[in-house]
Amino acid sequence: MKPPRIRFAPSPEGKIAYQVVGDGPIDLLFHPGPQNLDAIWDNPSLERFLRRLASFSRLILHNRRGTGLSDPIPLGAAPTLEEWASDLDCVLDALGSERASLLCSDVGGIAASVVAATHPERVTALALLNCYATLRRADEYPWGFPEVAMDRFLEAFTSRYGTGGNVQVTAPELAHDERFREWFGRLERLSMSPTAAELFTKLILTCDIRGILPLVKAPTLVISHAGHPWIRSDHGAYLAEHIPNARYVERPGFWGLYWIHDVEWVLDEVETFFTGTKSAPNLDDRVLATVLFTDIVGSTERAAAMGDQRWRWLLDEHDIVMRREIERYRGRAVKSTGDGYLATFDGPARAIRCALAIKEAVNGLGVEVRTGLHTGEVELRGEDVGGIAVHIAARVMAEAGSSEVLVSGAVPPLVAGSGIEFTDRGVQPLKGVPGEWRLFSVVG
Repeated sequence: MKPPRIRFAPSPEGKIAYQVVGDGPIDLLFHPGPQNLDAIWDNPSLERFLRRLASFSRLILHNRRGTGLSDPIPLGAAPTLEEWASDLDCVLDALGSERASLLCSDVGGIAASVVAATHPERVTALALLNCYATLRRADEYPWGFPEVAMDRFLEAFTSRYGTGGNVQVTAPELAHDERFREWFGRLERLSMSPTAAELFTKLILTCDIRGILPLVKAPTLVISHAGHPWIRSDHGAYLAEHIPNARYVERPGFWGLYWIHDVEWVLDEVETFFTGTKSAPNLDDRVLATVLFTDIVGSTERAAAMGDQRWRWLLDEHDIVMRREIERYRGRAVKSTGDGYLATFDGPARAIRCALAIKEAVNGLGVEVRTGLHTGEVELRGEDVGGIAVHIAARVMAEAGSSEVLVSGAVPPLVAGSGIEFTDRGVQPLKGVPGEWRLFSVVG
C-alpha cells in the first residue's frame, strides 16, 4: 500500500514534516519517535500498527525538529523541551485541528505531557505507553538511572546507533535476523545523524517533567510493561499517581518496540480508551493464501553431533537462505520455527517453485528439508498467521520425506497449466485434522 504523502507545517525555526492517515471521528496525534516518516512504511509490522490506529481516527504523525524529514537543527545544538512540545502545536495548527488525542511511547510522553499541561483546551485524552517523568535517579525517585548508568546508557546507545546493533536491546529475538537488523540500522541512519542522536539522547536523559504532572487535566491512560529493557514499571506507576485523572495498567512480559511487542492488546486498549469501543473483528484479517512449512531433516541428531555453536551458525546460514528464496518468489517469511520456516504466498505456483528452490539451496549447506504446502483461508494475527489452513500445512509437512515437497489435494487444481507435475501419494489422515486428505508429491 502506498505510504501517505509528506506535508510540512511551518514553525518559527523551520518546517515540521507530518503525515495524515485515515478519516476517523477523532484526531489522534501519535509520536512514533524520531523515525523517518518515509522509511517507517517499509516495515509491514510497523505499517500494520499505524493503519490500525488510522482505522478509528484521523492519524497524525510527525518528525520533530532535527529528525527524519523535518528541517535540521544547528550542529551541536538540540531543541529545548519547550520547542519540542511546540512542534506538536505547529502540526495541529497546520491541520486546523482544535482538539486531539495524544498517543506516545517512551520519550514521546515527555513532550505530550507538556502540551497537555500547557494547552489543556487542546488535548482530549492522553495515552502514555512505557513513558516516564524522568530517567534520572533521585532520593524520591529511586527507579531512575544513577549517574554512572546514564553515562553507560548514552555510550552504548550512540556507539551502536545506525548499525542495527540496538536491536539487541529493543528486540533481542530479532538480533540474529540480518534483514531486520539491516533495516533497523538504515531507519536510524535516515532518522538522525550520529551527532543529532547523541544530542537528543543527552536531552532525553536530562529531562524532568515531574513538576508539571499535576497540571495534566486530560483523561490519561498509562501502560507499563514489566519486561521493558530500561524503563521500569515504577515510572508508569509514578505518572499515574501524579496525573490527576489517570488510569494505570501494568502488563507482564517483554516490551521494546511498540509495533512488535504486545501489539494486539495495546491497540485494543488504546482504541477503547480513545473511542469508548473496540472495533469488531475485521474480515480483511482473513485471506486466501498458500502456506509453506519446512523442517530440517534429522535436526536433533545434527545438533547433537555438531555442538551448539556450529549448529547455531548452520541455522543462521539456513535462515538467510530461506528468507532470500522466499523473497525471491514474492512470499512472506512469517517466522522461523527453530529448525524450519513458515511462509505464505498469494500464488500456489510460486510457493511450489520456491519450495523446489529452497530444496536445492539448502543442499549446498549440507542439509535436507521436508516441505508441506496447503492453500486455504488464513487469519492474520499481526506478523503471525493462524487458522486451520496453517495446521493442515504443518501436518502435510510432517508426512513428507527427506527433500520431498508434499502438497494437499487443494493445491494441484489451482496450478493447472503451470507445468508443475505431481505424483499421487494417496489418501491418508492428518494428525489432529478431521477427515482424510489426498496428498501429492511435487515432481522435480
